[in-house]
Amino acid sequence: MNKTNAIRILESHKINFDTVEYEVDENDLSGETVAEKIGANHEEVFKTLVAKGDKTGYCVFCIPVNFELNLKKAAKASDNKSVELIKVKELFPLTGYIRGGCSPIGMKKQFPTFIDETAQLFEKIFVSAGVRGMQIHINAEDLKNITSAEYADLI
Repeated sequence: MNKTNAIRILESHKINFDTVEYEVDENDLSGETVAEKIGANHEEVFKTLVAKGDKTGYCVFCIPVNFELNLKKAAKASDNKSVELIKVKELFPLTGYIRGGCSPIGMKKQFPTFIDETAQLFEKIFVSAGVRGMQIHINAEDLKNITSAEYADLI
C-alpha cells in the first residue's frame, strides 16, 4: 500500500481506518463503479466534490456516489447564495488531487467541508484515499472531525 497524504494524516492522528484497493478503469471513474469493485453499497461510498461559493469561496462536499449534489442545498449549507462545481482542470492546482482520486482529507489547503447527513446512518463510510484505486473506510464522525466538517442535507 502506498501511503497517501490522507493516510499519513490519519495515522499521525491515530485515527482508526482501513483501506481497500481496486483496479482502475481510466474510462470509467464513476463512484458507482468504485462501489461495485470494492463490494460496498453505493450509499456508503462518498465522492468528494469541490465547488466555489459566491460569498465564501471554495468548499468541499462529500455525498453518496449514487446521488447528485443539490446546488441549492449546498449553497444554503455553506452560507452562500449560489455554488457551482469547479472545472476538472482546476481540481489538481487547487487541491493537489486528481479526478477520481480526490480525498476530503489532506488537500493543499483546508476548505470548509460538508458531509451529507446520510453518512451518520452507517458505522463507516468510504472516501477516496487520495489516489485512484484506493478507498479509505472510516467512521463518519472521525472523518467529520479530521476535516473540521459539518453534516448537512446536500442531496
